[in-house]
Amino acid sequence: MRPVAPQKDGPQSNEDISSPEVQLIDAEGVNQGAVKTRDALAQAQELGLDLVIIAANSTPPVAKMLDLGRFKYAAQKKANEARKKQKVIEVKEIQMRPNIDTHDYETKMKAVNRFLDDGDRVKVTMRFRGREMAHQDIGMELLVKVQSELAEKAKVESSPRSEGRQMVMVLAPK
Repeated sequence: MRPVAPQKDGPQSNEDISSPEVQLIDAEGVNQGAVKTRDALAQAQELGLDLVIIAANSTPPVAKMLDLGRFKYAAQKKANEARKKQKVIEVKEIQMRPNIDTHDYETKMKAVNRFLDDGDRVKVTMRFRGREMAHQDIGMELLVKVQSELAEKAKVESSPRSEGRQMVMVLAPK
């Protein structure tokens, strides 16, 4: 059994190019047309550059003369920048009780507004303990009040539903 060569990451380059002919783009970006791969490789080595396949799906494949190390470094930097810019949407949770006081309610609503402004989804949980279970309608009214106050800022992803001893509603920013 023959040993298998390790798979290289990145585009095909230099001796790894299996196509007999390539569409060559030189170091200045000028299209040289279809050239035999070994001739293109010789030209690239004369200039101290690498021959890299940049469009493998075309016929013949498009190869460019460039510094492979610099090319990989630039691609890595570009990927890191894209990763920095992406926003991870989190689900923040706010817990309330049905007999919440007005000031406590306002404080919770400020937090909900802040989460929505940051672009996060908010899970509003209404907890019931003991005799509060007999008055789930009060909890539902409170969740509907939250929903109506945030109507212009948030859309309801899942409307209030009862799950055992708690009622849950999920809001997402518009």
